[in-house]
Amino acid sequence: MNANSPSDPWFGAKAILFDLDGVLTPTAEVHETAWKELFDGYLAHIGSTEHYRGGDYFEHIDGKPRFDGVRDFLSSRSITLPEGGLSDDPSLNTVHGLGNRKNKVFNDIVSSRGVAPYPGSVRFIAEAEARGLILAVVSSSRNAPAVLKAAGLEKHFPIVVDGVVANAKHLPGKPHHATYSYAAELLGLPTNTCIVVEDAVSGVQAGAAGDFHSVIGVNRGAGTQTLLDAGASYVVDDLADLL
Repeated sequence: MNANSPSDPWFGAKAILFDLDGVLTPTAEVHETAWKELFDGYLAHIGSTEHYRGGDYFEHIDGKPRFDGVRDFLSSRSITLPEGGLSDDPSLNTVHGLGNRKNKVFNDIVSSRGVAPYPGSVRFIAEAEARGLILAVVSSSRNAPAVLKAAGLEKHFPIVVDGVVANAKHLPGKPHHATYSYAAELLGLPTNTCIVVEDAVSGVQAGAAGDFHSVIGVNRGAGTQTLLDAGASYVVDDLADLL
């Protein structure tokens, strides 16, 4: 646990708003694999001498809505593509086509491997519920309900604000705090009583940008200092560290 963490992180909180991938489930690793497969294939297709690098995920993609991740990665390579539309076929080389291609790869991997939640996160959920806190998931992913169901966690989260909800409500994605603020609104709670739990820099920035109780950073690879610099109140390597 980071030295800045409080002795009682629960004090004054009424709800916990969790990111999903990388916080509750190790699906961030699946996302990273799917992004690598997508962009390695696309860059080879256009004859680019540049390759997808390990740091690209955390620098340009992690925690963002899918199509924002496509745009930001392509921008890092000075590539501009037509936007296309949400229903673009995955074979199309448009922003939405590439995003849908990545989604197909992700779902294929999840279907073949299944999803097992982090044991420490499961213990943390149980403790939060025992203390009477309300739980919600706030994820940029459009696959959040399916992943929660596959991991056996859906019963713990009466509210899920995912990429589909954000699009329907015209909410800007992380690093804006809108999706987290909307989750608090759905719970009927002031934001300053809601803890945000995130592993992505953009997600931590979202929590820090709003008037939330605190922002717990979970270091799954982004780096402790990086998450603190992004605005985390404190950082742990696993949520079980807070028990």
